[in-house]
Amino acid sequence: MTAHVSLKSIQKGVSFMTFTRFSQLFTFVTLVLVIAAGVVQAQTFSVLYNFGSNTDDPFSPSYSGIVAQGRDGNLYSTAPKGGTCCGVVFQITPAGKLKNIHNFTGSNNDGAFPQGGVTLGTDGNLYGTTYEGGSTTTGAVFKVTPDGTTTTIYSFTGGSDGAYPYAPPVEGNEGNFYGTTTAGGNTVVCGGGCGTIYKITTGGTLTTLYQFDITHGYAPYGPLVLGTDGNFYGTTTFGTSANAGVVFKISPAGKFTLLFSFDSTHGETPFGGLVQGADGNFYGTTIYGGTGGGVVFKITSSGKLAVVHEMNGTTDGARPYGGLVLASDGNFYGANAYGGTINSNCADGCGTVFKITPKGVYSVLYKFDFTTGATSETTPFQHTGGVIDGESSVGGTGNVSPCVAGLCGVFYSWKSASLPAFVSLLPYSGKVGKTVEFLGQGFNGTTSVSFSGTAAKFQIVSDTYLTATVPDGATTGSVTVKTSAGTLASNRVFRVTPQLLSFNPTSGTVGTNVTITGVSLKQAKKVAFGGVAATSFTANSDKQVTATVPTGALTGHITITTPGGVAVSKGVFTVTMP
Repeated sequence: MTAHVSLKSIQKGVSFMTFTRFSQLFTFVTLVLVIAAGVVQAQTFSVLYNFGSNTDDPFSPSYSGIVAQGRDGNLYSTAPKGGTCCGVVFQITPAGKLKNIHNFTGSNNDGAFPQGGVTLGTDGNLYGTTYEGGSTTTGAVFKVTPDGTTTTIYSFTGGSDGAYPYAPPVEGNEGNFYGTTTAGGNTVVCGGGCGTIYKITTGGTLTTLYQFDITHGYAPYGPLVLGTDGNFYGTTTFGTSANAGVVFKISPAGKFTLLFSFDSTHGETPFGGLVQGADGNFYGTTIYGGTGGGVVFKITSSGKLAVVHEMNGTTDGARPYGGLVLASDGNFYGANAYGGTINSNCADGCGTVFKITPKGVYSVLYKFDFTTGATSETTPFQHTGGVIDGESSVGGTGNVSPCVAGLCGVFYSWKSASLPAFVSLLPYSGKVGKTVEFLGQGFNGTTSVSFSGTAAKFQIVSDTYLTATVPDGATTGSVTVKTSAGTLASNRVFRVTPQLLSFNPTSGTVGTNVTITGVSLKQAKKVAFGGVAATSFTANSDKQVTATVPTGALTGHITITTPGGVAVSKGVFTVTMP
């Protein structure tokens, strides 16, 4: 554990004093522009809560610090410090009212020092990890209800299962959770282990899917993200010959693929996780690389990486420890721990909040000034009301012991008229008949729910939570909720999973016409026989596709690909000789 603590301190301490203080070189025109920008910031940026304002408050939130919205419309996360002992899970309302819902003790199987924040499960519970504690001292996975009932569902042993997890686990399509540990696993090339990727059931049965080995990465601090292809994508902070970290992909079954090894040119040392954009690419950050202040990058699912923006280390900001959030305006939002405003409290700058378009147009939205926060290390989050929320690790006005004045941090919000309210879904894919959960606001006045224009049956549970059933005939696309106050659209596309039920005939020569029946087939864009694509096919209806057996077809399963996924036949089509 000592090695991991020192690694973090090293990352924070290296090179920050090397930034040139350009403020002495600003021209009068530049100063006017900065002042004008400050006026705009004051209209949209606000501190919702100063950590350390009250006894037992959480304080000093650290990466990855993932924030989750609950069914009740409130926000939830963790802090490794505060509470009665060893960190807390806290709830904060959109208006800024904060309360602890669980105080970690580190004893009696309870965890200690939760670094990563929490994610929301389809069961309504919140899931996270603690860096230490559990039945051992090497960390645990926990679930907590919105009212604070907390259960340790797994304690890491420090062996092949892993140790010292930072990030919270995320839910897969089948209902299990997937996560990472920063240590444990392979001890042959790493004294304390290089870290692991695991799968865990809600009942606490853990399976180690992969053990890192430096060559393929080392020490994953950021959370995994579930891609639209059903695989998980993530980063390691260190590893490979350059020891600069990697981007990887892993299937739910544990098939690991190294997608990219970082170098100083294309980025170095990613602490945050990834987010998938509307274009299908994944976007992330590194704290070093580029011109020195870190980069924003995008990478395809096959591993082609491009730098989208290089932090200049000063006006842009520097050291984006957290990842990015894809907001309802189609842009990404993030935060830098350093750069921006330099004052007596921030020798290397207090950090910035920024926006970046998928094409790389970068703009600084706000420069922390220490009083309003400093050193933001966590990934921002967008509430369904449209507001971007985030945290800083230090700064603010909280000073209630044991938090020392100036070291407590803040919970902030960024509001903009260009950020519309929306609905969030759990999950974002499913078959016809699946129940989908909706998070939002104003649901008591709901009059209709539709999947790409196809009406769905729905049930209002509360003003911030409803459920709906994927209707027959639904297609992949936006989901909308019509309320008395207007129409809310989903922030991401919902993918309707196709199903292949039967085909006739079951065998034939090249050129044979085959009728394929199923569900959700009208968006078919590819039909294949034994992996060989048919050159001629027609989607006759949502329940039927006719295709011609192509030249070169092989005996095997028939597959139909739609924007919602791939349907595979249970039976095998036999290609016969003429």
